[in-house]
Amino acid sequence: MKFYQNRRFVRGPAATGKRPAKRTLNPLKVFKSASNPRKALFGAGSLSFMAGVGLLAFGLFTAFGGSDGKPPEGPPAVQLVVTPTPVHSPTPPPVTATPSPTPVPAPPLGDHAYEMIISSLGIDAPVQEYGLDENQVPEVPTGPGNGPGQIVAWYNFSSKPGTGGNAVFAGHVTWNGAGVFYNLTSVAVGDDIVLKGDDGTTVTYKVSSVFSVSATDPNARSVMGPTPTDELTILTCDGTTTYVGGQFGVEYDNRLVVRADLQGVVPAGATPAAAAAATAAGAG
Repeated sequence: MKFYQNRRFVRGPAATGKRPAKRTLNPLKVFKSASNPRKALFGAGSLSFMAGVGLLAFGLFTAFGGSDGKPPEGPPAVQLVVTPTPVHSPTPPPVTATPSPTPVPAPPLGDHAYEMIISSLGIDAPVQEYGLDENQVPEVPTGPGNGPGQIVAWYNFSSKPGTGGNAVFAGHVTWNGAGVFYNLTSVAVGDDIVLKGDDGTTVTYKVSSVFSVSATDPNARSVMGPTPTDELTILTCDGTTTYVGGQFGVEYDNRLVVRADLQGVVPAGATPAAAAAATAAGAG
């Protein structure tokens, strides 16, 4: 097939059997033959292209650390700060100081034998140590004759005289006759009770109260308990009697209680002036 050979048509490949020659555009010739407005646009586009290539090269240079291969200096874009979780140790319990025990004064009578003297009643009797029996009942002097009835018992579960607590004593009203405390109901507030050691030491108390309690009262034994101050307590039978036989013969329904406060301690061999001063100090 043939094409028309004029300005608009050329021989086609089908007519000649040959491929047309490949046309190569020369940018320089195109630029020279272009009009001035096109030249301006062409120049601006070239500048933009070169600027983009430059920025890309700078970005690559920066990303890979430049020519020395080292990472760029400076803080990282995002800095993570890890705050450790506080560990709360258990609060230790407050330390409570253990109070020191109050020292107990040395017994002024020591291990010496001593006697109880109540001058207002004519009593002057030896004191002996007793405790609790197998039933936890306070023991009392017993035995044949009238001898046990004349003994005053000091209970070793109570304080020793003159050591700051309650020194508890007891004695019979009757024991095969009149006992050591047969007339104790006659003692009065203000009377002196003196414990005198065989070395001459004296511990003096003054009667502060006299009262009676029921023998069946569960609180009756509380008078034998400890006290915060230096006191002396005497217990004996009181009230009406009931015959029960045995070694005691009769039983009393009440107990007489005499309470006395410490007045002073006079050591053995003290002068009269020192004895008076000690008594005055105890009374104060």
